[in-house]
Amino acid sequence: MKYLSFQQRKIAFRAEGSGTPIVLLHGFCEDSTVWDEYKSSLLEAAYQVVAIDLPGFGRSEAIPSITIEQMAEAVQGVLIKIGLGKSIVIGHSMGGYVSLAFARRFPEMLLGLGLFHSHPYADTEAKKEGRLKSAAFIHRQGHALFVKQLIPALFAPKFARDNTLLIEKLSYQAAQYPSAGIIAALEAMAQRPDESETLAKLAVPALFIIGKKDTVIPADQSLEQIHLPPLASIHILDHVGHMGMFEAPGKTQIIAREFAAFCETQNRT
Repeated sequence: MKYLSFQQRKIAFRAEGSGTPIVLLHGFCEDSTVWDEYKSSLLEAAYQVVAIDLPGFGRSEAIPSITIEQMAEAVQGVLIKIGLGKSIVIGHSMGGYVSLAFARRFPEMLLGLGLFHSHPYADTEAKKEGRLKSAAFIHRQGHALFVKQLIPALFAPKFARDNTLLIEKLSYQAAQYPSAGIIAALEAMAQRPDESETLAKLAVPALFIIGKKDTVIPADQSLEQIHLPPLASIHILDHVGHMGMFEAPGKTQIIAREFAAFCETQNRT
């Protein structure tokens, strides 16, 4: 694990392998370890994999009042530190929001954009209110109960019932993050702008991985975005909730490798 100083806080990341870079950005109440098993397939296929702990999660320090755009700036800082030019950026859930902000701010650094159970739309007023209420609850009561309820709901019900050890592991891991980081992320997601235009103007291939059983970002909402980018690879997974890297690892690994190869081809033309 290596570190970048960003806004006088540590941002942790790990870069492995060689070849075309693929940057993996985790979701809310996760960290870069969610990609530990997943990235092996990409490394074997001769890609360089960069997995980053977003501020407040994993080994990265929390940054009060951080925005999604500032998270994207932290990602850019990591890539500059490593010495990368252009990369394929794949973001899961909140990591997708960061990926979209990165695409808008730093299009010259992008080879491809992957939204892994994510979307470009700003929060509705109801969703925003729910996030801010959660932040207020955590501020008063801490986040242990919050993450205990959150983590199982990320998975399709049958998968959650059959994989209790995984759920317990991820719940325990999320409980170790500082409350300040979780609150800052909730507030950042609530305040983020709509990025539909970013997708519509995307000059590189886009990837959509959608779970039919996703209750966090329902499939109907995810399908609204697929017409936006000029060039897109679209995958709708049956029996998968919000955590395809665990619920369908083999299938989503193949999807990511094929998308990366397509991005390489497009870059050469």
